[in-house]
Amino acid sequence: MKCSLLVRRAAPLVALTVVAATIAACGGGADGSAPAGAAGGPALSPAKPVRGGTIEYGHQQEPPCISGGWVEQAYISRQVFDSLVSQVKGGKIVPWLATSWKASKDQLTWTFKLKPNVKFSDGTPLDAAAIKTNFEYWLNPKTLNSTVADYVGEYYESSAALDATTFQLKLKKPYSPLLSALSQGYFGIHSPAGLKRGVDKECVDPIGSGAFVIQKWSRGQNVTFVRNPNYNSPPANAKHQGPAYVDKLVWKFLKEPAVRYGSLTSGQSQVIYDVPSVDWDEASKKYQVLRYLTPGRPQTLSLNVTRAPFDDVKVRQALAYALDRKNAVKSAFGGAAEYNGNGSLSQSTPDYDPALADAYTYNPDKAGQLLDAAGWTKKNGDGIRTKDGKPLKALVIYGAGSIINADGATLLQTLQEQAKQVGFDLELKPLTLTQLFGGQYSTPDTYQATPGYWTSPTAGVLYIVWRQNLKDRPNYNNSAFYNNPELEKTIEAANSTLDPAEQKALYFKAQKIISDEAVAIGLYTRTSSLAIDTSKLRDVWLEDSQGEPVFSDAYLVKQ
Repeated sequence: MKCSLLVRRAAPLVALTVVAATIAACGGGADGSAPAGAAGGPALSPAKPVRGGTIEYGHQQEPPCISGGWVEQAYISRQVFDSLVSQVKGGKIVPWLATSWKASKDQLTWTFKLKPNVKFSDGTPLDAAAIKTNFEYWLNPKTLNSTVADYVGEYYESSAALDATTFQLKLKKPYSPLLSALSQGYFGIHSPAGLKRGVDKECVDPIGSGAFVIQKWSRGQNVTFVRNPNYNSPPANAKHQGPAYVDKLVWKFLKEPAVRYGSLTSGQSQVIYDVPSVDWDEASKKYQVLRYLTPGRPQTLSLNVTRAPFDDVKVRQALAYALDRKNAVKSAFGGAAEYNGNGSLSQSTPDYDPALADAYTYNPDKAGQLLDAAGWTKKNGDGIRTKDGKPLKALVIYGAGSIINADGATLLQTLQEQAKQVGFDLELKPLTLTQLFGGQYSTPDTYQATPGYWTSPTAGVLYIVWRQNLKDRPNYNNSAFYNNPELEKTIEAANSTLDPAEQKALYFKAQKIISDEAVAIGLYTRTSSLAIDTSKLRDVWLEDSQGEPVFSDAYLVKQ
């Protein structure tokens, strides 16, 4: 979600079972029409698609639900659902369930023409009425998909089925990132009959119109998908039009990096996700490695501006200067992730401002000067700065094994040591998935800093992350609790304008405010990677809007 904490933390006291179905993205570098970012690997000999067989895929972590608003759920639900549109490299939108679309002159009414004769795997029609039902379901407070609400909730006015193949969406105000938002997995279309079964059933066994159907979820082990023989609605950027080639897809949950990579080298998996940094060089030589730099908000360290010590901008800036982030990222990840100094947007996001990447280069002397100016002039016996007898201490919470993987935890430990050299005492507190999404660490009094990210194909994500968190209009994605009316208005204006130059200038202005205030310290670009044994499997690809692995075109190589 893929998400803030920036996955996203739910409101306090929300039950985990409900949060699990609605938690947000945490969550482009790849060309949707072909694998992108391939890092070396063996030369590929020609091969023809072979029908049948089973793909064994090793994934990193198991989500609480198969469908929902966390990017890990989008990855897996992509195999089950179709969306209105798809996105390819460069941000171009191509048809999927919608064959065409048009907007009114005021950009408030969008009309989508749909493919005829598409059915869900339960045999019911996927028509305009079904899509209308989905929007109403997603935005119903009782069944809310919070990520969908984060993207379109403030813009959505109503929807209508004009006829079986014509869906109309009305907005309250113009929203230029609309089509890119709709291309994400969170907007996969569910069977209305399936939705009627209730949130709990839809969590574990959602019904879509996609290339695969869920056969069984063995908790803690895997999800087994079987081929949908009637599949007739691939996106325009698919590698072939028709049902999947393989009979089954086994999506295995292999949390430990060594176990996951070992399943590839031993032949127990033909493809794995999240290549461990220690194995990156070897994997790049032996296998086809696809690497996707996730757009949206990168992994950043959000600083809680409502609590000491980060209620002082000088202290926030001092921490940014105190951390040698570039070398720490290189050490922790090798080539598996890239440094992203701009804490507002990932370098792969349209309208990213590269000038801000070097806004706070490593400068411990400058950090010391800022702390002196802020009154943190003394040090205790442990070398930690003090002010009025209180140490310069901050609690840093993070989702261990969910938002932050093993390499990310190593990075945080390195940054902890670097901060100590300047006089900061950063206490690292790993959180379980239950703690992370359960709401107990979602209020301003529960932490001083937290790393997180948010996958999104446009700079419009800034509005999701930095809209003010107000009592009558809460925003639980604003993990820095930074309320700036000017920033909110700037981003909102950027989201509404259709002038590319004006939009870029406004997004740049917003990033500059965030950088100057040092409310989010950039760490690294969240990276999705696949290592594929192409002697056994071909044509797996990563879609462009958020890096979901796509298996509907993949086929096994005849041995």
